[in-house]
Amino acid sequence: MENFVRFALAAVLASFVMADDSNAGSIESVSFHSDVLNRDYSYLVYLPEGYDVDRKAPYPTVYLLHGSFVTAEMWTEGLGVEQKLDALIRNDDIPPTVIVMPNSESWWIDGRNEAAETAFFNELVPHVEKRWHVSDARKDRFVGGISAGGFGTVNFVLKRPEMFAAGVALSPASYEDLPPEDSSSYQHPAFVDDKGDFDSALWRSVNYPALIDQYRAQDIVVPLYINSGDHDYLDIAYHAAVLYQKLRDHQPEHVELRIIDGDHELDVWDTTFDEAMQFMLQTR
Repeated sequence: MENFVRFALAAVLASFVMADDSNAGSIESVSFHSDVLNRDYSYLVYLPEGYDVDRKAPYPTVYLLHGSFVTAEMWTEGLGVEQKLDALIRNDDIPPTVIVMPNSESWWIDGRNEAAETAFFNELVPHVEKRWHVSDARKDRFVGGISAGGFGTVNFVLKRPEMFAAGVALSPASYEDLPPEDSSSYQHPAFVDDKGDFDSALWRSVNYPALIDQYRAQDIVVPLYINSGDHDYLDIAYHAAVLYQKLRDHQPEHVELRIIDGDHELDVWDTTFDEAMQFMLQTR
């Protein structure tokens, strides 16, 4: 299951990450009412040190999508992104950037439990671009995710290329066909019908093979960074390579694949997080 076995341990370790308080950003917890979801839509936002609403140039925005059966806190408590982003900005590896980490009870799809994709595009993005001093231009808007969030990232990029300048899919749960039997998707309310059965037709309709031909038929290219651990127990290394090859045939200079030592775990995503962020934000 994509439930991040090492999440709790990494959360403890992240608390010991040293940060330069003289050049530190901040994390805020925000919510607004969603008419689509009929509930509050919550998210975490990272504001870079010196965030200035009067700054002449608005900030770029990265949306980071969490995995299955976890929350946006996996980014802050698990990966310690606040300290990572502080260091990247301090070292001029990325520009000062606003990072939005939304919460979703679905796999970032319009699933059986809620219309998460519609809420993301129709409510969250407009809310963020009104609430914060960020750019509304495609060249300044990015998306990334882990596991189920990587699945969402791949789908968002392929379905809405006009929205994003680049994307990052870390161990994306994007399979050539159905997911393996130990995938948490088989228990997730996004895909489970009233009888408790997995809706394979829904999965196939929202999985990337149903989207990629339409993406390749249009003219916009969205650079994509993909990674996986070589021992990923969900066979994501293989499926990430299949996805990479299909995109490489279309956009050979604008897709990267990293297979590194590790399983479906935080260590894999931690190792490549900095490079992934640079890949996205250096496309501007």
